Amino acid sequence: MFYQENFTPMRFVSEGSININGSNIAYNTISEDNIFYDEKGNAIASIFSFSYFKKDVENKAQRPVIFAFNGGPGSSSVMLHIGLLGPKRIKYNSNLNDANSLPPYEVIDNPECLIDIADIVLIDPINTGFGLLIDKDRENEFYGIREDAEAFVSFVQMWIQRYNRYQSPKYILAESYGCTRAAMAVEIASGQGFERCYDIAFNGLILIGNTITPGKYFNVDLPIEKAVLGFETYAALNWLYNTNHSISLDLWTQNAREFADTEYLIALNKGNRLSAEERSKIKEKIKYFTGVSDYYLEEKNLKLDSFSIKDEILRSKGLAISRLDGRVTRQLYSNQEYEDKFGLSIDGVRGKYNPIFISALVSELFPILGIQNFNRSYKPAVKISKKWNKECDISASECLSNTMKRRHTMRVFFANGYYDLTTESGVLYYMLSHTDLDKDRVIIKRYATGHMVYLGEDEIKTFTSDVRNFINSVKPEESMLLSEFI
Repeated sequence: MFYQENFTPMRFVSEGSININGSNIAYNTISEDNIFYDEKGNAIASIFSFSYFKKDVENKAQRPVIFAFNGGPGSSSVMLHIGLLGPKRIKYNSNLNDANSLPPYEVIDNPECLIDIADIVLIDPINTGFGLLIDKDRENEFYGIREDAEAFVSFVQMWIQRYNRYQSPKYILAESYGCTRAAMAVEIASGQGFERCYDIAFNGLILIGNTITPGKYFNVDLPIEKAVLGFETYAALNWLYNTNHSISLDLWTQNAREFADTEYLIALNKGNRLSAEERSKIKEKIKYFTGVSDYYLEEKNLKLDSFSIKDEILRSKGLAISRLDGRVTRQLYSNQEYEDKFGLSIDGVRGKYNPIFISALVSELFPILGIQNFNRSYKPAVKISKKWNKECDISASECLSNTMKRRHTMRVFFANGYYDLTTESGVLYYMLSHTDLDKDRVIIKRYATGHMVYLGEDEIKTFTSDVRNFINSVKPEESMLLSEFI
């Protein structure tokens, strides 16, 4: 058995202030381990949290709390912490391709921080960030869809009891795989059909880059061609780079989705039964919406995918598009990149922004939080997906649907980027069309961004404004209810 000897829980406190919309907001912070124990009282794991509390709040029962985390699985909260929610954040370039991938990096006060309307809790799941798996023999208790979600719910129970916030409105802000964690967690927290009863109610979910599907895990086992689900995203990228923009992005992608749902779906289903004339007509329409070549379409047998399309749309210019954010490009290093998926590890966003996020968090924000002389390394992300238990007897979309039926006023806000090739909006729309969610409590908004809808100076302003509206029960601008979509 591997066990970390002499484990000492850590707790750091600090205070600060931030100017938001002309008002100076004073706050306290507590950064700490949240320990899980075995049946003998031994510490076996820790979720690490960074909590921001606005000072001089008279009625905590009226004060919302936002619990925020990234995804992975295996990702820390670094992106949301230093890129969106914290009192300090990186400064975004007006052109995302101009980001400097080498230090030093510019960090600024974050006027979009939401501490004016809610207390904020950033969460590093077990074995990410400062989170720990103390007893390595207990991996199977935390590494899995349900196991991970229940660990989060247990953490929330600890936290709201410790700080007397049972009465406070509670929100989850989750990104990427975090959306799956959030959907599973609210079902577990609702206390129905699980071994342990929590009965914790959340007022709403804010879900960035949706991974909730009717399938077992992400979009696995969906009874539809993945090329159909991703088609409108491929069309959006073509609109961005290769069209004259005589039609709006929204209308362009609507038309692309209608084609994908009808003619393209039928053509892929017919396969070799397509006549030469039918195949030619379908190819011309695919090329019209996506800009790909005849050679590419024949190589792929008409089935587009997110791994290869990123190298195809700007191939004539020698550029590859980031899967995380199609607005960001890099040099195309090989004509055959998409065949072996070469280039995913050197994604344009990862290459430019990951070092900025982690450097800004550790060097600029941690000292403000009083985190100094701490001999624990911060792990931005760990590769644990191969160890992840993906088996679950209920899908994430079923979890969300069940919880909304039990929590009759819980609301959900889906935020997806047009240029996100990792969690395409078509998958979101498929889930919404095949899940029994209350149509008047689900809000959908797409942004002219990638996976991280807040990446950019204008983008972070727009998204945080929308989150404020959502928490204040105001419909975010340019969004729509599910009832307006279906």
